[in-house]
Amino acid sequence: MSPPVYATATSTPSGHAPAAIPVFPSGGPAGHRGTGSPPVVRRAVSACRTPGGAGCRSGSGGSARRASVSPLPGCGPSSPPACRIHRGGRHSAHLPRCGYPAFSPMLVEWLKEGWLLASAEMQHSELRGGVLLLALLHSPLRYIPPAAARLLTGINRDRLQQDFVQWTQESAESVVPDADGKGAGTMTDASDTLLARYAKNMTADARNGRLDPVLCRDHEIDLMIDILCRRRKNNPVVVGEAGVGKSALIEGLALRIVAGQVPDKLKNTDIMTLDLGALQAGASVKGEFEKRFKGLMAEVISSPVPVILFIDEAHTLIGAGNQQGGLDISNLLKPALARGELKTIAATTWSEYKKYFEKDAALSRRFQLVKVSEPNAAEATIILRGLSAVYEQSHGVLIDDDALQAAATLSERYLSGRQLPDKAIDVLDTACARVAINLSSPPKQISALTTLSHQQEAEIRQLERELRIGLRTDTSRMTEVLVQYDETLTALDELEAAWHQQQTLVREIIALRQQLLGVAEDDAAPLPDADTVEDTQPESESEQDNTGAVPADEADREQPEETAETVSPVQRLAQLTAELDALHNDRLLVSPHVDKKQIAAVIAEWTGVPLNRLSQNEMSVITDLTKWLGDTIKGQDLAIASLHKHLLTARADLRRPGRPLGAFLLAGPSGVGKTETVLQLAELLYGGRQYLTTINMSEFQEKHTVSRLIGSPPGYVGYGEGGVLTEAIRQKPYSVVLLDEVEKAHPDVLNLFYQAFDKGEMADGEGRLIDCKNIVFFLTSNLGYQVIVEHADDPETMQEVLYPVLADFFKPALLARMEVVPYLPLSKETLATIIAGKLARLDNVLRSRFGAEVVIEPEVTDEIMSRVTRAENGARMLESVIDGDMLPPLSLLLLQKMAANTAIARIRLSAVDGAFTADVEDAQNDESVTKDETVL
Repeated sequence: MSPPVYATATSTPSGHAPAAIPVFPSGGPAGHRGTGSPPVVRRAVSACRTPGGAGCRSGSGGSARRASVSPLPGCGPSSPPACRIHRGGRHSAHLPRCGYPAFSPMLVEWLKEGWLLASAEMQHSELRGGVLLLALLHSPLRYIPPAAARLLTGINRDRLQQDFVQWTQESAESVVPDADGKGAGTMTDASDTLLARYAKNMTADARNGRLDPVLCRDHEIDLMIDILCRRRKNNPVVVGEAGVGKSALIEGLALRIVAGQVPDKLKNTDIMTLDLGALQAGASVKGEFEKRFKGLMAEVISSPVPVILFIDEAHTLIGAGNQQGGLDISNLLKPALARGELKTIAATTWSEYKKYFEKDAALSRRFQLVKVSEPNAAEATIILRGLSAVYEQSHGVLIDDDALQAAATLSERYLSGRQLPDKAIDVLDTACARVAINLSSPPKQISALTTLSHQQEAEIRQLERELRIGLRTDTSRMTEVLVQYDETLTALDELEAAWHQQQTLVREIIALRQQLLGVAEDDAAPLPDADTVEDTQPESESEQDNTGAVPADEADREQPEETAETVSPVQRLAQLTAELDALHNDRLLVSPHVDKKQIAAVIAEWTGVPLNRLSQNEMSVITDLTKWLGDTIKGQDLAIASLHKHLLTARADLRRPGRPLGAFLLAGPSGVGKTETVLQLAELLYGGRQYLTTINMSEFQEKHTVSRLIGSPPGYVGYGEGGVLTEAIRQKPYSVVLLDEVEKAHPDVLNLFYQAFDKGEMADGEGRLIDCKNIVFFLTSNLGYQVIVEHADDPETMQEVLYPVLADFFKPALLARMEVVPYLPLSKETLATIIAGKLARLDNVLRSRFGAEVVIEPEVTDEIMSRVTRAENGARMLESVIDGDMLPPLSLLLLQKMAANTAIARIRLSAVDGAFTADVEDAQNDESVTKDETVL
């Protein structure tokens, strides 16, 4: 082992080591401050300090580092070369020419021992010079020679460790830098900084205005105050799903404390949020985590200012210490919680509460449950109104009330899997950000077209090179890309012009609004400068000022002189708004404020629901339901009228309270449009087929399969995973549920739907109530189709005859909770209409795919009709005939032409002697035309 390094920074002008260092008595003299410790401590610490080592801070001790360095007593010329230190830029005669010191491994050991002492015993987060001295005093002869060790004999190690803060409180190392990096305070003892180190003062944030207002949670906050004012077990646990506002509940309590709207017992109380991650960080030594937590509890209990400890995600505390080989932290909490010494507010989700708290009866009885339910759309709107001023100030935009209502209602309906008000706030925040961005940067439509034009330019350059060197002779692709490129540039120019036009109007509208609100120009939030947007922006826009207002001379040019003086700001604002609305009808690029259109655009991108469906009035869809369904469902006017009648009542909210939007039993033959009706209603009512949950009831023919629908009960395999039906409704509370072929399910399985059809709710395997009030249930069945066929011409008699047939399978109590909608068999005229529509779609596909002329002979329709009417599957047989009989011969010919890379000129479909035929003509040149034919 190489010898250790010993050096001391001399403080004498001559640069020589002092002959002796005075040793003070163990009690220590008073009045010695300077570096925060007595002279012998300072000199001993500086004797053990190395350049760049621990304890050297930037900005302090620079003169000491520049001073000459001499060997300690005991390090003479006969000492190893490692003891020689380069000084004054000259090499010692006994030092190698390299001039660098050789550090001993004992230096690392000394630093390790100092770090263990600082972190484990003194709760310091950094290594200080005084702690290194304490480590040195523990084993002095291990690191320094006897001559240097004798200098430290007068220091009382225990007294120094006990009064460490007193000796070092004015030391440079004790200065705590503030946010600007400058020394603002002093570092106190570890026992006084555990709360500051591992917790955040929420009450201070409320006092400084860093917390948002909390609305619609007065009942829950009052309940928490009641619990906190108890003598014992004064610990509320806030339980609710993620995103319902559990943490906001505690912030609301902090705001009340600051406002003085709490009982005297809670006034001047600090709410400290525990940072469990920081508490666990670095506590790798066994027992260190428990020691920190015990010290934190002692600080909270003995604090002169009453402290309420808030533990978010409290379930992570259970087993936290046990994972590191120590005690369970919850066991440390229980005694203090029961005695009321430690006021604690815990927050967790329902699943974690059941998993951790309920299983530990000793812990759960020390907490009082505070349930936080999800607010409805009306309450979420009130919450958003309270937060709108915060987001307006943050983004510099205006938010109208329609946007707040749309954010609450649309997010509740279309954003499944998340809770209000969290998802509504996220939608509103995103819409505000987009409006603010579009004021200064090109919208995404322009960026997309710009990217497309660059891609087309690259392809054009590639094709030009291939044509130039003879790799390509066909110029058709080049011509096609050039046409597309010209169309892209034209669209890009039009879009940029529209953007600049809308941006000019928006800036003037905002300036007029600021003028009407009486906001001074200096105090108003400046809008982004148009000069920084694009170099292609017109010069007229670059002359606008930072507030977005149009210059006076430009405004005079835009409007006649006789109206410029007479038009008031309100009238001018109305004119500009009308112009902007007219432009928005074509395309929406820039908006002067956040409205429901911006909210709908965000929802549409997140969910995939078409934007026009979100912007469409729901009541207009319901009132025109017969027209919408009649365009796609042919020959079922009676069924559509029945559905329309009941859905009108449901949407008008005139149905009996508690019932779902509808429970319909669609009965009739196969292939008459029952399932297609449900698919169309899912798109019309909720915006897409992704809001349709289809359950094949033929998979539930056994009684025990009911657990697949609602989830397994406790103690069975699959408990906690949820059921197919209940999870679908819980994730999509606004949707359509289709129970297909319901007559094939076990009768006991249908018992689940008694409460769902009558009360609008059903319980899952975990005991949770699933809300079904915004669900439309559809059940399809072939029961009684013979009766429907026989009485198709007499609907009134058909209903009376059909009921006994259905009652043989469905219990009368369940049948009374549903609306029976019979579907009639398709007539020949209806089948002909459906066939014509199918062939028209096939014609469009062939033309767009191959660019050829398509001829479908009338014999094709006759042959399809004859084959469909011979079967009893209605329109379902139509798909089988087209896909299985008519298209295969055509597909064979088309694949052959595609393999030969031959252009197709004409496609002809016909039927001869009960067989479908297909002819494909290709034109390789103007003079040679070939014709292929196949028959099936």
